Amino acid sequence: MIEAPELKSEQDIMLVERFKAFYEDVQRPQLEKISDIYTSSVRFKDPVHELQGIEFVHAYLTEMSANVEYGRFEYLDQLVSEDKAYIKWNMYFRHPKLGSDIHVVRGMTQIQYTDRIYFHEDVYDMGQMIYEHIPVMGTFVKMLKQRLANVK
Repeated sequence: MIEAPELKSEQDIMLVERFKAFYEDVQRPQLEKISDIYTSSVRFKDPVHELQGIEFVHAYLTEMSANVEYGRFEYLDQLVSEDKAYIKWNMYFRHPKLGSDIHVVRGMTQIQYTDRIYFHEDVYDMGQMIYEHIPVMGTFVKMLKQRLANVK
């Protein structure tokens, strides 16, 4: 029997929604559900890390969540197809090394999947996330970005 495309699409959307719920609270990701989201050999990439394997992703998320004082994702848009999805988001976070303010970083996630995710890549601006909040360096990064924006 051939599976109806609408049924597959609904399964894809459900996986994407589980993925988003998993990460919604940065401080308390739903790590007990990690194997419901990812394959055991998942490949994870962001501007800082490249990890292979669910145990390394679990360890990374455990460490990340322990170091964040506050964090949540706001999902802005998404494009879901049969085997991949792109999700645009804002991440709001407060980290003790970056002061007491809540910072906002805009980013995008690409995931590829079958019944679970086997590839996850986050793309975001490291300058916006970290460098702009470091004394002296932050001023320099902001000036450089402004200067580049005015180049014609």
